[in-house]
Amino acid sequence: MLLCGYRKQMFRPKCNPSFESVHCVAKLDQDISQVLPYLNTVLGGSNYTESPPTLTLRVHGKLITLHSREIYVNALGDEKEADGILDWLKREINETWENRAEILPTYSEKPLPRMVDILKLLPKTNCGECREPTCVVFALRVVEGVKEPQDCPRLVPEKRAELEGYLQKFDLDA
Repeated sequence: MLLCGYRKQMFRPKCNPSFESVHCVAKLDQDISQVLPYLNTVLGGSNYTESPPTLTLRVHGKLITLHSREIYVNALGDEKEADGILDWLKREINETWENRAEILPTYSEKPLPRMVDILKLLPKTNCGECREPTCVVFALRVVEGVKEPQDCPRLVPEKRAELEGYLQKFDLDA
């Protein structure tokens, strides 16, 4: 077992204390830097750097950044959600570390679709029917893997097919 424990701290963003969401930082009891390239392979990180070792993930609309001795999670609803994500990450870290002999580490970031390319295909009506305030936000949510082309009710079938074809170039489920 690589990661045995951590201490969690919840906080509201200092830049805008009126935000309803909270952030979390987990101070790790062990250094996890050696597992980060393996996690990058297993979880498909969106940004990996070797020095200092850092892996950023986009999972379920959350931005999660893993450092050698800290994990940051943004835009959480509450402490219970933070606990669920941190428990999941602890399991992933330890399982990945145990299976590292069978995993080819990845020292690069996975390519992501470009928000501007997605936006070009959207109707740009900012109608809100997708439950996002604007088409720009919808496009960002597609990049994050939270929204899919069928979540835009006003996207015409030809543009939907074109967007689906574009997104197939990227492994967004990894």
